[in-house]
Amino acid sequence: MKNFIILLIAITVLFFGTQIYFIMAKTETQPYEILKKETDFEIRKYPPATMATVSMNAKSYKELSSSGFRTLASFIFGGNQSKKSIAMTSPVRMDINDSQSSMSFVMPAEYTKDNLPKPDNSAIKIETTPEEYVAAIQFGGYANDEDLKKYAAKLKKSLEAKNIEYFGNFRFLGYNAPYQVLDRKNEIIVSVRWK
Repeated sequence: MKNFIILLIAITVLFFGTQIYFIMAKTETQPYEILKKETDFEIRKYPPATMATVSMNAKSYKELSSSGFRTLASFIFGGNQSKKSIAMTSPVRMDINDSQSSMSFVMPAEYTKDNLPKPDNSAIKIETTPEEYVAAIQFGGYANDEDLKKYAAKLKKSLEAKNIEYFGNFRFLGYNAPYQVLDRKNEIIVSVRWK
C-alpha cells in the first residue's frame, strides 16, 4: 500500500510538472493588434505572415487535425530540402468546409517565403498571407466539431447584434500541444470589414 501511495504521488507530481511546463513554455505566437474588445469577442488586425499550408478533402475537425498535422509536422521536423528543423509556433490554423479544407502552420517570424526551406512534400504550399481584420471568440478544453459549430454560431450572432459585417469561412485556431491538458486555448475567427 505504501509503495502504491508513493507511486501515485510521483505520477501526480510528474503530471502537474509537465502541465506547468507546457503552460509556461514560450512558443512563438502569431502577432496581432486588438482593435476593439467586446464582452465575448474581439476585433483584431493580423499583419502578413508566412505559412505552410496543406489542403485536403477532410470534412471534419477530427479528419483534418490528424492527417493535416502529420503532414505539416513532417515538414518542420526536417522534411525539407535543407533537412532543417523549424520551430513550432502557435496557433495552428484550420479552415474546415465542404469543398476543400486546409491546415496551416504559422512559420517563425525569422522566415519569409524566400528564405524558408522548400518542403519535400509537394502538397505543402508556402504562402504569405495578406494583412487581415478578423473577429475572434475564445473557448477552452479539447476542441471538437460540435465546439467549432457552437462557437462559430455564437460569434456570428454577436457580430450581427453589433452590425459588424463578416465574410468568408469561420476558421479554427488551436494553441496547445495535444498532450497539454490544463489551460487549453482555442479560437474561432472570421474575416470582418473594418476601417
